[in-house]
Amino acid sequence: MKFLCVPCDAVMEFAERQLPGDGTMAAVFVCPGCAREMALLTNPMETQLVSGLGVKVGGRTVPQQPLELTLGALADTRAGTPAEVPGPVRWTDDAGARLAQVPAFVRGMVKRIYTDYAREHGIDTITPAVMDRARSDLGLEGM
Repeated sequence: MKFLCVPCDAVMEFAERQLPGDGTMAAVFVCPGCAREMALLTNPMETQLVSGLGVKVGGRTVPQQPLELTLGALADTRAGTPAEVPGPVRWTDDAGARLAQVPAFVRGMVKRIYTDYAREHGIDTITPAVMDRARSDLGLEGM
């Protein structure tokens, strides 16, 4: 994704990233031609999605290495041994029914957020109580 300065028809350059502390993120871009600035503000859920995908706001500082993603998934950098493949996370019927109420266009993202949360916290079954705790811990309440 790139942002264009409409008057200059130039690609805006990344300037800075700010994390206000309320779960949101702001990224500032500047036009190299006219110095116009624009900011992108994400809500807490969007910030979590970007973070969960491993996206680095502002672009890469080093060139991508061959098989970078594959090698990263196979190696445990702390011990130099193959990484453990996490087991499946189960959903109770109640949790699945609650997930079904989420709009279809974001349901996959929401399911991934809850699944990642469960894995990070050693939870193998997602229940409505786990969903409530995740929303609170991730700052997603009110969304």
